[in-house]
Amino acid sequence: MSIRNRVPQASLGVLIVLQLTMLGALFTQTAPHPPLAVAPFALGPFLGAAVSLAVAALMLGGPVHVTGVAVSVVAAIFALVSYGPHKWFDQAIGQIWPAVLLGQIAAVILVVHAVIWLYRESRKWHM
Repeated sequence: MSIRNRVPQASLGVLIVLQLTMLGALFTQTAPHPPLAVAPFALGPFLGAAVSLAVAALMLGGPVHVTGVAVSVVAAIFALVSYGPHKWFDQAIGQIWPAVLLGQIAAVILVVHAVIWLYRESRKWHM
């Protein structure tokens, strides 16, 4: 497997570790920790779902076939709830910026790889 094929998997690994760290901070109330709930859900179960999606995408190989593409994109979207551009306006940005930056980079990599995969697949059908 080439290094290019491992980049999306590494991005999923980044999201898993970041979200598990957030979950740990939430459970231990270690500052700066995420709030217990945000409308419309409690954050603990949401983070559990986000980690589960990222693990599932990792097990499916990331964006290398249709199921992996779909799960990777959904995992990236779930991660952006915690690490999206809105976090740059958070009062705690001085403390959380490394996680926000890495989370955004990882999510963008997953989406870009998914788009590239979809483009390549569409070209196969037109030849």
